[in-house]
Amino acid sequence: MGKIYKHIRSLFLFFNGLFAVIGCMMIIGLLRATPHRHKLETAGSPNLGCIWMFAIGILYIAGLGVYAGRKENTFALKIFAGFMGDGLITMTIFGIILTVERNEVKSRIQAVQPFMYDMEMRELLNKLQKEVKCCGLVSAEDWGDDIPSSCGCNLLRGSDCKSKPQGTSGPSFIYKQTCGDHLFESVTFVLKIGLGFCFGFAVTALLGLLMSLLMIHQIKRHDSAAGASFAMTGY
Repeated sequence: MGKIYKHIRSLFLFFNGLFAVIGCMMIIGLLRATPHRHKLETAGSPNLGCIWMFAIGILYIAGLGVYAGRKENTFALKIFAGFMGDGLITMTIFGIILTVERNEVKSRIQAVQPFMYDMEMRELLNKLQKEVKCCGLVSAEDWGDDIPSSCGCNLLRGSDCKSKPQGTSGPSFIYKQTCGDHLFESVTFVLKIGLGFCFGFAVTALLGLLMSLLMIHQIKRHDSAAGASFAMTGY
């Protein structure tokens, strides 16, 4: 018979196993997002390096939890509880930071001038216009007097097109949607997912902390009862 109640131990192992799977899924997602790292970070999304550390940390802590639960190791459970306490505080702080970042994303995207002076960024925007069917970061005027062909819109698309600004060269009809709107929607969607993760993990960390403290208490009570029984037998 174990020192910890069976149903509590099973629940503890289940959640740690689940978070190990989540950590693996995050790493797979990060591997797919890495080629688009520059575009995401330019638009104001969180640094992918930090997310990598977070995903690896989840795997490590989940593995520690599985080990501590299976071995009923008090020392490992105390370390796990410490991580849960730190995680609760950290995830709450990150959630607040992401909330602030989400409110500032649009203003960052609208700060178009530094973006347009960078040739690499201009090429990136040009490529994005071809893929997303948009024109300009904030408006077509971002390109000045020379609007690139990637802004060109086929009249068959109907309501997606509009006339080019007066006094500019380039396609006669361009896309109405701006790339800034597309980036804003994409980045805010990612930030919303991040907020859900942060506050979800904060609640989970609180539950993990309470469960690990309860398990430590049960192990100590079991050991104390066993020691008292042994002392009485010797007497």
